[in-house]
Amino acid sequence: MSDLPKVAGTSPVKVELEEGKKYAYCTCGLSSNQPFCDGQHKGSGFNPIVFTAEANQTIPMCMCKLTENAPRCDGKHKCLSEPDTTSLQ
Repeated sequence: MSDLPKVAGTSPVKVELEEGKKYAYCTCGLSSNQPFCDGQHKGSGFNPIVFTAEANQTIPMCMCKLTENAPRCDGKHKCLSEPDTTSLQ
């Protein structure tokens, strides 16, 4: 079990939230329903952040899982290096 979450993406994703609706933001990076939790965290030591949207709005949700303002992106993904794709050619 790692202390760090899996990076699910290197840029935020814009998500439309519906006022009064409850959401579960994935903090482990393992969910196949990013940026939302699908239960893949079980046994990982991570738990989703459950929140209720206060308004109908579109927000940038963190995909790198390093934000200090979860579920919103705070720009931490900019410190990640681009993956090496040269070995894929």
